[in-house]
Amino acid sequence: MPLRVVLATHNQHKAAEFQGILGARIPDLVIEPYEGPEPVEDGITFAENALIKARAAVAFTRLPAIADDSGICVDVLGGAPGIFSARWSGVHGDAAANNRLLLDQLADVPDPHRGAHFRATMALVLPSGEEHIVDGIWPGRLLRAPRGANGHGYDPVFLPDGCAESAAELAPEDKNTLSHRARAFAALEPLLRDLVHA
Repeated sequence: MPLRVVLATHNQHKAAEFQGILGARIPDLVIEPYEGPEPVEDGITFAENALIKARAAVAFTRLPAIADDSGICVDVLGGAPGIFSARWSGVHGDAAANNRLLLDQLADVPDPHRGAHFRATMALVLPSGEEHIVDGIWPGRLLRAPRGANGHGYDPVFLPDGCAESAAELAPEDKNTLSHRARAFAALEPLLRDLVHA
């Protein structure tokens, strides 16, 4: 009997992405999109927001639920934009404006001090009330101008450690093995395996 797990998002593409990655690694795992009401994400950390979404999905479906929250954290900005990454410029989801503002804010910062990382935090919440949090961190630094047409969000201005290409210049399959989300998936996988085999 397959294990049904709800992904706490109304984004069908993200549900398909999670199914493609986790379903390929864990037979008998089915990731389903969430059809219930959207909670207010008023946490002040990635973990708090991921838990808010996962708890709401469990309450509505009575199934185990996964939720994620992610963003870019810049060292000299004290970890900002962080949970405000998607709306850093004041308009939710305007990647070009977000990138432009972030680069403007760091215009005078020399290259050695442009350290940054992407963070993906995933919450797994079970109907029993059991909760798990995992993190994926992708370290690197900010470029001085966008590069590349792949990816989304801050990918064009992020140069991962050990790479000569920006996150938006990497081939999708390479990004999918290196990224913060890939690292969070790796941490989440054993927990889901245990559920499938319970």
